[in-house]
Amino acid sequence: MPTQQHERLSPFREKIHEIIFEADTPVGKTFDIGLILLILFSVFVVMLESVGDLAVRYATIFDIIEYVTTAIFTIEYLLRLYVVRSPMKYATSFFGIIDLLAILPAYLAYFFAGTHFFVVIRALRLMRIFRIFKLGHFMKEGYVIVDAMKASRTKISIFLFFIIILVTIVGSIMYVIEGETNESFTSIPRSIYWAIVTMTTVGYGDIAPQTAIGQFFSAVVMILGYAVIAVPTGIVSSELIKEATASTNTQACLNCGEDGHDDNANYCKFCGEDLYPDRQRN
Repeated sequence: MPTQQHERLSPFREKIHEIIFEADTPVGKTFDIGLILLILFSVFVVMLESVGDLAVRYATIFDIIEYVTTAIFTIEYLLRLYVVRSPMKYATSFFGIIDLLAILPAYLAYFFAGTHFFVVIRALRLMRIFRIFKLGHFMKEGYVIVDAMKASRTKISIFLFFIIILVTIVGSIMYVIEGETNESFTSIPRSIYWAIVTMTTVGYGDIAPQTAIGQFFSAVVMILGYAVIAVPTGIVSSELIKEATASTNTQACLNCGEDGHDDNANYCKFCGEDLYPDRQRN
């Protein structure tokens, strides 16, 4: 059900919203491409700053670049909050949180040394490239995967709970088998660690059974691991099939800034706002 209609945004806010949130116009696409280039540049600078010799030689230049890019990203984030009707909805949305995390480490660096390197989180903002260049097919597939994961969360949670119980039992059994003869299996928690590494087929090799019974049991666990890995894949795949027919677009909501709505949707599926307030309907 659509929510109650809000007052229209002022022409200035509508114009800024179109530039910042939409990529349908030349100005909007230019803004987004410039933003992507700035994100890439700032991440590259942070990577260079982690190199000791460069950090000492170009410390002043790196600091100036960081101050300027952080100021630009801060202004852009505040503008995004300003042009939507519900700033809190946008601030708590996926991209809203990513936008905040992109600038937060730079400010935390004033209080906690070394945290400015976390500004590489800005790279996550590059996911907007799918919307900017109208890679609609990839964007739709992304939403299909997200929806499938959400629909599978209960089954996956039950599966993970079962795995926790299973590795606890397997680890305890291996501790009983190897505990007295193998210095590696010194406790049940360490044996559980071995069970997790073995069942996930990672196989670090830092802990290995030495007795014949332990090696046989280890082989059984390895084979079991392949079967265990297939279960969550099947769960998610079944949900992907259900979601595969969904069709979405990149229209951003004026109220909360979210996109990914169905092609035939007139209202935002996140907040109920009218997606096309200027469109005449019968």
